[in-house]
Amino acid sequence: MWRFSRDPAVCEELVQDVFVEAYFSLKSYRGRAPLIHWLRKIGVRVGYKYWKEQAKANVTVPLQEFDAIEAEQTDDIEPEAAADMLHALLARLPAADRVVLTLMYFEQCSTKDIAERMGWTRAMVKMRALRARKKLKTIAESENLLEKLGWIR
Repeated sequence: MWRFSRDPAVCEELVQDVFVEAYFSLKSYRGRAPLIHWLRKIGVRVGYKYWKEQAKANVTVPLQEFDAIEAEQTDDIEPEAAADMLHALLARLPAADRVVLTLMYFEQCSTKDIAERMGWTRAMVKMRALRARKKLKTIAESENLLEKLGWIR
C-alpha cells in the first residue's frame, strides 16, 4: 500500500481498509488462485478509491519543492527525493491513469494482470497507459522537470 501513499499513517489506514474489505468479501473468495492474488486485487481497488477521494479533495503536492534538483546532479539525487518527486508527478494524474502506471512500472504487472485487478479489458489498460505516459510527460514539461532532470537530451 506504500505505492498509494508515502505517509506511514495513511499507509497503515489503507492496509486496515484492505483487511476489512477482505474480511467482508471472504464469501466471494473462490480459491481458484492463491489468496495473495485476491488480496492484491482488493489492495489495488482500495488504493484506487483512496486516490479518487484525494482527487475530489483536490490534494496535490507542489512541484516547486523540487526546484533545487538540477540536471548536473542526476547521478547524486537521493532515492527518496526522486521517489517523492515521482509520487508528486503521479499525483497530478487522474486516479485511473495513476493506478495503471503504478501497477505497470512499480509492480511490474502485465496488461493482463492489470485488467484482471481493475476489471477492465486489456485494450483499455493499454490505452490508459499510453495516455497516462503522455499526460505525465506534459506535466513534467510544464514544470520544466524534463530538462532539469536530464530526461531529454
